[in-house]
Amino acid sequence: MKILLIHNNYGIYSGEEAVVDRQISMFQELGHQVSVYRKTTEGLRGTAWGNIKGLLQGFYSPGAVRDIKQIMQDDKPDVVVIHNLYPYISPAVLKHIKRAGVPIVMVIHNYRLMCPTGLFMRNARPCELCLVKGNEWNCIRYNCEHSMIKSIGYAGRNWYARITKAYSDNVDIFACITVFQTQKLTEAGFRNDRMRVIPNFVEDVAEPTFKLGEYIAVSGRISREKGFDLLLEVARETPDVKYVFAGTIRPEDKDLLKDPPANCEFLGHLSKDQLADFYENSRFLVIASHWYEGFPMTILDASSYGKAAIGPGHAGFLETIDNNITGLHFKPSDAGDLKEKIEKLWNNPDLCMEMGKNAFLKLKNNYTTEAVEKQWQALFSELHAHTSH
Repeated sequence: MKILLIHNNYGIYSGEEAVVDRQISMFQELGHQVSVYRKTTEGLRGTAWGNIKGLLQGFYSPGAVRDIKQIMQDDKPDVVVIHNLYPYISPAVLKHIKRAGVPIVMVIHNYRLMCPTGLFMRNARPCELCLVKGNEWNCIRYNCEHSMIKSIGYAGRNWYARITKAYSDNVDIFACITVFQTQKLTEAGFRNDRMRVIPNFVEDVAEPTFKLGEYIAVSGRISREKGFDLLLEVARETPDVKYVFAGTIRPEDKDLLKDPPANCEFLGHLSKDQLADFYENSRFLVIASHWYEGFPMTILDASSYGKAAIGPGHAGFLETIDNNITGLHFKPSDAGDLKEKIEKLWNNPDLCMEMGKNAFLKLKNNYTTEAVEKQWQALFSELHAHTSH
């Protein structure tokens, strides 16, 4: 099968970019012919020209439309898989793909089709106002992008895509990474029969050593929405527990680390080999996010080393962490409950090891290349059968 994959990179390598790269490799290993159309904000993000270009092309990108029309004519793909269209590709390409009679699968990484920022978040807390109200006004009202020009631009392009039905009229299948996403898309008026749940995955899963580590692992960007204020509060109240953080801190969140507790260690960005040691020598993973997140790859990475996870009891975390089986849920944004769950797992090594083994088993059964590629193959077969009639 000839697959055209379309993605607008974010400029700095993210978990979404890693998923895109893994997917390309997986499709190629399955014997499909994959061509890739990619734009990037690298070098332009935050610049005056980049912002103007992004604002305009988020509505309609003439260059991308021209490129896609040419690719459809020359390459004649059997299916198009789309990840991100903003800011330099735009939803305008969708109708031209549809006109060529080629089915479109859109991978849903975040909440962009329902929320202008894509995050369902305001002031580092969950917010669904644009979904509930059925319009994008609140993104402007509350200046969700912390720049009125950006907030207006983001709200405007979402409004335009909604009123032109760019997604609802042209996308054949929405490949969501969690059931929670399908629920929110349904609330937004998208057809439930067009949704499939195909999760993120990891490659090269080997049997771990299942050793009991000496610290709690915290992996990912250090920022408020990811609950680092909550974690530092709990760390101060659990001085006998060691917390090791892997990840960089955003400039606007540097005040979080003004006076960190003595039991916290910050490693910064780690290489792949360093991350392997980081997870292997940890006891379990903690994700304290205030916001919903999509599908944190850190859960899968930790699971591949036989580590349980503690996460907030909302959104996709309810699916990726099985409470009392592969880890524990805590009440979102509740420092007291998070402290209780951390102490429960830290002080029960046998329970910690058992949950870690369960986490690895769940990973093997659901989140490996072998498991996920079967779901993609089934979807491609379904689309092929539908288009051949």
